[in-house]
Amino acid sequence: MSADTIARTAFKQGTKPLYDYDKHWASCYEPAPYLPMSRKEMDDLGWDACDVIIVSGDAYVDHPSFGMAIIGRLLESQGFRVGIIAQPDWKSKDAFMELGKPVYAYGVTAGNMDSMINRYTADRKIRSDDAYSPGNVANKRPDRAAIVYSQRCREAYPDVPIILGGIEGSLRRIAHYDYWSDKVRRSILLDARADVLLYGNAERAIVDVVHGLSKGYSFEQMSKLRGTAYLLTPTRRHWQADMTEVASNDVDTVGRVDPIINPYVMTEDVDSCSIEQNKPSDSPVGQAMLSSMSSMSSMSSMSSQYQGFVAEPVTDKVINADQVDTDTQVVQMRGFDNVFDKPKTARKHKIKMPPREQTVIRLPDYEHVKSDPVLYAHANRILHLETNPGNARALVQRHSSGAGNSHTSIDVWLNPPPIPLSTEEMDYVFDLPYARLPHPSYGDARIPAYDMIKFSVNIMRGCFGGCTFCSITEHEGRIIQNRSEDSILREVEAIRDTAPNYTGVISDLGGPTANMYRLSCKDETIEKNCRKPSCVYPDVCENLLTDHSNLTKLYRKARDIKGVKKILIASGLRYDLAVKDPEYVKELVSHHVGGYLKIAPEHSEEGVLSKMMKPGMGSYDQFKAMFEQYSQEAGKEQYLIPYFIAAHPGTKDEDMMNLALWLKSHGYRADQVQAFYPSPMATATTMYHTHKDPLHKISRSEGDMDIVKSGKQRKLHKAFLRYHDPKNWALLRKALQDMGRSDLIGKNRGCLIPPFNAHLEGRDAAQDSYQSARKKNSRLGNDSVKRSNNSSNNNAANRAGTSKNTVGKNTKKKVSKGNFQTQHTGLPPRKTK
Repeated sequence: MSADTIARTAFKQGTKPLYDYDKHWASCYEPAPYLPMSRKEMDDLGWDACDVIIVSGDAYVDHPSFGMAIIGRLLESQGFRVGIIAQPDWKSKDAFMELGKPVYAYGVTAGNMDSMINRYTADRKIRSDDAYSPGNVANKRPDRAAIVYSQRCREAYPDVPIILGGIEGSLRRIAHYDYWSDKVRRSILLDARADVLLYGNAERAIVDVVHGLSKGYSFEQMSKLRGTAYLLTPTRRHWQADMTEVASNDVDTVGRVDPIINPYVMTEDVDSCSIEQNKPSDSPVGQAMLSSMSSMSSMSSMSSQYQGFVAEPVTDKVINADQVDTDTQVVQMRGFDNVFDKPKTARKHKIKMPPREQTVIRLPDYEHVKSDPVLYAHANRILHLETNPGNARALVQRHSSGAGNSHTSIDVWLNPPPIPLSTEEMDYVFDLPYARLPHPSYGDARIPAYDMIKFSVNIMRGCFGGCTFCSITEHEGRIIQNRSEDSILREVEAIRDTAPNYTGVISDLGGPTANMYRLSCKDETIEKNCRKPSCVYPDVCENLLTDHSNLTKLYRKARDIKGVKKILIASGLRYDLAVKDPEYVKELVSHHVGGYLKIAPEHSEEGVLSKMMKPGMGSYDQFKAMFEQYSQEAGKEQYLIPYFIAAHPGTKDEDMMNLALWLKSHGYRADQVQAFYPSPMATATTMYHTHKDPLHKISRSEGDMDIVKSGKQRKLHKAFLRYHDPKNWALLRKALQDMGRSDLIGKNRGCLIPPFNAHLEGRDAAQDSYQSARKKNSRLGNDSVKRSNNSSNNNAANRAGTSKNTVGKNTKKKVSKGNFQTQHTGLPPRKTK
């Protein structure tokens, strides 16, 4: 089912298309050249006030790749006057009052990136740059910017509603593990004290909320809007009085045996699930589902596992088969004692579930998930289970019990995810009158994030890959939302005609993934009921349409536009999908690769790949063969650039050793190393925190996963990726000896590293501590600098490899002709004229 089908269904149920709302009175004003950032700009536009003021941690770039520009221009198209406060001084409320008091609301976002990821490296070191700031200058935003900005807005004008959005708020909407403080934090709503949080792509929700506020609606009257979250205090209990509450253990009991490949494959109608259809009914795993627990023993087991988490069972929970109707969901089957014996007289029993749109699932309380890793993993499973807009239910999580009294508690209420935008709505959003440039107030200052995308075109949203280390699905959803060909080609022409310094090259036609444009499930019913987190793992789903012809046609049409010399594809490529359509691979390789194509196998070992939910190396080898064949046929010398992750949950030292051997056997030398970064809400982050695998059965007796947490082991895993760097040889040599693999130390071809080499590993080199390849973009945190005996200036000089004699001199090494710096320096350089 495509996003268009879901949207059309929603329209029939009363949801309005974005372009079909009645405009606010301020639509009489012409669109602003840039959304104003000062009172003078407001005066020039003839405005006496802003209806909505957007506060962001990013510099203001009026381009559809930047969230504040999309939301601002969209509200402007609805007739609202929108102002921008970009990267304000957060030390007082004054900067937040610069544009005056907004008529309806503040809109707060940390920016295109989570502020903590933006400010810190994967090793928790403070970055010395910020790609979203003018001049690439760091420290233009605070830690946890969404919280700080919201609090300052509240100080500035206490009676103005605050609408919290962006990826930082989206990924922190419930209790979540915070890597930087190494603890579980409560929902961001409680710290920010915003009136409402809009999660995911929030175009539909922001339009509904702001129109509602302009008409005098209360948040109670808007409490059913999809894609919203808010605090349900005791005085607001009646907002959701018509909802039926179901305990999360009724959806996914801790410790249950799950017979399917992945626990997320649970459908409202099991007959529409291909995995259920193909599952043998008499297999031991299949019989395990037919557990003969009684209702009371199941409840008792649940209580012992949950340690205080109280279930609120549904009335008439267990019914007989003759009572089944369309709102019934299969949960248990009974009738035999030994779950591994074939049932002879098994009777089907069902759990009566209320309609999904009237159901809310209660997650374990914040206090429980904070102290109990098993319950945290369970809550994470439920959250990922409820992501399909076709069948997702509301969620609620208690965060404060008021001295143990549930009647005085504060709940965080999450409505189901937003309805994806139709193609017409996507076109409407991307065709708005963006200036496609940074705000003039920045002058000639470079904004690296803008430089990266100024010649690129976003053609779609969403990703159904489901990689556990990635949070795209939790933010954008797994339903692919596509723009039309005409809209995309119009943007290419706009770049050609208006972009400064355009050279004829479009740097990318892509999105979260390069090759998911117009891919969807072949059957609406199957997709509506599907609960899988990935359509491509453990293999490409047989119900997924993998025809890339629409994308191939788009490439050809864009390439034929006058003034376009070259179109490159820079977005990440799902090669396991691409190999399903050789014609697409040939088109891509023949015309859209600029010498190097980046792909992300992430690892070589099956055990680690299974924790990532990534395809095996067989798909990589198949794509590599096709890539080399079509490159040769096109007469081009082109190379694949594979990316890998170190220290991912489930990775052992032996896995990284085997990956290093794979890299060496294929002639790859990684210049930059990517270590696992636990971002909020990602499944792999749950693994990192709980040592449990939420992709499989969770129980207290289950063994813990291998998790890389110590700085020493993380350094070792990164060192394996850079096995060729002499600085790492001492560390690797000791590790290989401890692993009993001294046979990999030597000068033979099959060895990974050489014996001690005094010339390359002199005393100074051997004592040099490990530093990441991006050391020039990171520095020690403030507390680390204070503990140092040297001044911060001396530390900076030492890190840069300079001395007093070289201070003030240009010590940057000049790149000579033919010495092309690439991700992997072991690859042949491009030929230069």
